[in-house]
Amino acid sequence: QVQVMESGGGEVQSGGSLRLSCTTSRLSFSAYAMGWFRQAPGKEREGVSCINPDGKSPVYADSVEGRFTISRDNAKNVLYLQMNNLTPDDTAMYYCLPTSCAAYRSTVYLRNVPSWGQGTQVTVSS
Repeated sequence: QVQVMESGGGEVQSGGSLRLSCTTSRLSFSAYAMGWFRQAPGKEREGVSCINPDGKSPVYADSVEGRFTISRDNAKNVLYLQMNNLTPDDTAMYYCLPTSCAAYRSTVYLRNVPSWGQGTQVTVSS
């Protein structure tokens, strides 16, 4: 079973920035597309961003396009999410997983993911 560990969350004021990191074990990291996901209180989990194994052609949810940047370091087996100009709507628990960039925004796909990591909490105050 793939194990992931998310880190880098915290509390910031609106307009602030955070960088999330994700490390994995039991996975040939460089062979998989990786995604960031989030779940706000009372809402369904949603796909935020996804990046192909080679680090090219990242995709983003409309709500974060232009503010968030996904990247990866295959030599270090680390996935990143740079989040700028944060707003209270970005408050959520953030998760990472190997995924499909074609499916990562699908509600059906997200509801059927068997296991998630512990996540890292991002809280943005106004």
